[in-house]
Formats: sequence, structure tokens, C-alpha cells
Amino acid sequence: MLPGLDQDTLISVALALALGLLVGVERGWTQREQAAGTRFAGIRTYGLLGLAGGLGGGLQAAYPALSAVLLAATAVLVVMGYWRSTRSQPATAPSISGTASLVGLLTLACGFVAGAGGHALASAATGVMVLVLAMRHQLHDWIRNLEEREVLAIAHFALISLVILPLLPDTPMGPLEAWRPRQIWLVVVMVCGFSFLGYIAAHRLGASKGTMATAAAGSMVSSTAVTAALAGRLRDGSGDAAMLNSAIALASAVMFLRVMTLVGVLAPFALATLLTWTVPAMCVSLVGAWFVGRDQSGAGTAADAALPLRNPFALGPALILAALVMVLSVAARWVLMHYGDAGLATVLALSGMLDVDSAIITMGNLPRGTVDPRLAALILMPPVLLNTLIKAVAAIGLAGWKKAWPSAAVLGASTAVALGALPFLLPAVQ
Repeated sequence: MLPGLDQDTLISVALALALGLLVGVERGWTQREQAAGTRFAGIRTYGLLGLAGGLGGGLQAAYPALSAVLLAATAVLVVMGYWRSTRSQPATAPSISGTASLVGLLTLACGFVAGAGGHALASAATGVMVLVLAMRHQLHDWIRNLEEREVLAIAHFALISLVILPLLPDTPMGPLEAWRPRQIWLVVVMVCGFSFLGYIAAHRLGASKGTMATAAAGSMVSSTAVTAALAGRLRDGSGDAAMLNSAIALASAVMFLRVMTLVGVLAPFALATLLTWTVPAMCVSLVGAWFVGRDQSGAGTAADAALPLRNPFALGPALILAALVMVLSVAARWVLMHYGDAGLATVLALSGMLDVDSAIITMGNLPRGTVDPRLAALILMPPVLLNTLIKAVAAIGLAGWKKAWPSAAVLGASTAVALGALPFLLPAVQ
């Protein structure tokens, strides 16, 4: 056997060939109706490109010069093939997409990575490439339906998440070293991301499902604001009562999901204990939303239009929340130094009653080991459940008992179920 050509190398080259054939299947199916001679490449060509890349990757250790020549020559052939295909096309024929040559080069690269032993990376990259190619029509339709403000929102989100966030330091600084700029800016990224995804979901689903979609999406930022808006529509009779009550219950379920997501990302040490009371409460809200909404009339009238759509890029609220977190982080460090865990628990609980997210983020900014994980989950319980009860009271206060009692009952039941976990939490923190 030649040096460097062992069983592992043969397996790697075989994987490269298989990945090339996978790309070729998608390309061949997409171009199946094109006339012979007008296609840039088919299943055999893409399979051979993957094989060439695999051989280049497998031979690079033992025969680096041969590997480089093989890869360079194959890449040149791909580019020349695309150039000749476009030059030979008559003026009336459809132009050959530049995607074909780029896919050819990517197939060669994925084959090389697989041949060099990077099986997971090569397979993942090829899978993503095939998925993007298969979603051609869906992606084109999505682009055609984008509005100008949505494009601007995408650009702004890319700026804050892909440009600003990586540049910020992740080291403690500021008063009492309470601020980690990257983690604080991550709050801005998450809030803006929730807002934008919610806007897109609600906008694309239209009026028939817009109320439920917008309620769920809006609750990723503020379930209280969503509840108030829905209760106002209940009071005015501008919508199906069962649907609106169901949307209020769904908004509460999404609030519990948002709390779990934020804790999992920013304060993961508290997540396991937090789930003991948030998951049952969320499940009760979801079941209640289905139960209440099952009798909705489903009349697709103009009165059942979705909630008014907000600005898709909610930078203002995100910056306000980040500023609140900065203040609370300093306050929490100071209270911890002077009054210990009891004072910290009081500060976080009180701040959480004003804004649950700020309490979670502040807790995540504390030094590791400052708060016991079980105590942390217990500290977050009062503000979250109080917020749930406040929404139930607000719904009844705005819409009246007769119209809002179904959603208020669901919110009350979810609170009661969450409190049912209290006997299991208290002994754990004593």
C-alpha cells in the first residue's frame, strides 16, 4: 500500500465522493428540465468534484505537491467550464447561474475537508449547502416579499450582533467591576432578535392567524403589554372573545418560555431548579390556551385583524433594559458586599417585579458561586408569578369579568401550579 493510503484515508475519500454525489442529486433534480448541453454540471460532475477534493485531502500529507496540483487544476477546470458555458450560450437562451460554479468549488472544498479527516465539518457544510440550494424558491419568495423597513432591520441587527458584539470586551469593569460589556450588549441583541423574529412571524401569517402569532411574538418582549392590548380589544368587542382569551393565555406561556431561555443563556446554574416550577406553569398556560380557544368562531373578518405590528427593530426598549441592568448590577454588588445573600435576594426580587428580565440578567452578571442555584431559582419565582397575577387582574380590569374570566382563570391556574413546587424548593435552600 502506498504511504499514507490506509483504511481511514480510503473511508475519508469515499465520504468525499458520497457528499459530491449528494450535491449532484440536488443539482441534477433542479436542472432536470433544462435542455441537454445547457447545464453546467450534473450528478456525475459533482460526484467527481467531491472525489477530486477527497483525493487532494487524503494525499496532502504524503504527496503535498500532487495534492496541490490536483486541487488547483480541478478548481481551474470549474471556472473555465463556467466561462465557456456562458460564452457559448446564444443570446436568447437563459443565462447559466453563477451558483453552479460556486457550488462546484464548495463541493471540491468539502471533499478536501472530508479527505483530510474533517468528516463532521464536511458533512455539516454539505448538508447546509444542499438545504440552501433546495430552498431556492422559498428564499426567492421571501426576498420578494421583504419590505424596506425589514431590510433595514436586518442590516441593523447584523451590525449590533455580528460587528459590535464580538468587538466588546468580556472582562469585568466599571464600578465594583459589575459590568461585562459583551454580556450587557448581548441583552440588546436578544431583545432586538426577539422583536424582529416576532414581527416577521406575525407579518407573514396574516390576519387569520395574526392575533395568536403577534401575541406569542410580542410576549418575547413584553407579555404585559400584549395582555393589555388584547384585553382592550375584548372590552371593545373588536374580535372573537375565545380567540382573544386564548391569545392572552398563550402570551403567558411564552413569557415562561422566555424566562427559561434567558436563564439558560445568562444564568444557566439556576436553570435546573427553575424548570421545576416554570415548566408546569407553562404547560398549564398552553393547555388553557387550547381549551379556551377551541370554541372560537373562526370568522375571518376585519375585526379579527392582528394586533398592530411594532417597529421590527426595537432598539429603544433594548437599550433601556441594558441601562437598567447596568444600574442593578452595581446595586446588587454593593448590597452583596454590605448585606449578604439576604439583601441580594431582596434587591433582585424587587427589581424583578418591575422587570423580570432585568433580575435574570443581573443575576447572570454576578460572580460565579455568589448565589446558590436553588436559591436563585426561588428568588425569581415571586416576580414572575406576581407578573402573571397582575396580567390576570389587568385583563379583568380592562375587559370586565364576563369577557376576561377564561384567560384570567388560566393565568391563575398556572400560578397555582407553580406555587405547588414551593414545598420542594424551600427545604433545598435551607
